[in-house]
Amino acid sequence: MSKPNFQLMSQKELHDYVLSHRDNIEAFYAYIDKLHAEANWIEMPALESLQDLENYPEFVERFHSGSKA
Repeated sequence: MSKPNFQLMSQKELHDYVLSHRDNIEAFYAYIDKLHAEANWIEMPALESLQDLENYPEFVERFHSGSKA
């Protein structure tokens, strides 16, 4: 069996691969590297309550519209 090329996989493909091959440390690190390289997350401080989400409409919109992994 040949080794998959993690660099050619999309973020979603690599995510799925890591979930189905949880013992593959190389795949895990490739996935983390890809997350850092693409940096498509929204950073925000920890919430004190659900009402704090009102202060982050871009996060709520992205969550409701379905984030593209």
